[in-house]
Amino acid sequence: MNRSYQPAMALREHMLAGHRVSLLEAILLFGVQGPNAEFTRMKKDGFLIKSQKVPMAKIIRRINEYTECKVPSDLPYREISLTEYWISK
Repeated sequence: MNRSYQPAMALREHMLAGHRVSLLEAILLFGVQGPNAEFTRMKKDGFLIKSQKVPMAKIIRRINEYTECKVPSDLPYREISLTEYWISK
């Protein structure tokens, strides 16, 4: 049986495994075109999605575990905040 890649399912499984995800990671690593819409679907399916602001540097470090992501040298990415999301148990 040929199973095609499903970005939303990959994102959901990653989060169910206990990983936190930002919008940037959802798009870059999983190919989810509408991460907020997917989080809404997950909430409708009964999952409790929590969030918090974190430095962009943390997100870049996490992305670099899977691929190479370089930020422009003049971008103050340690000062920029992004939101990360996770499924609360």
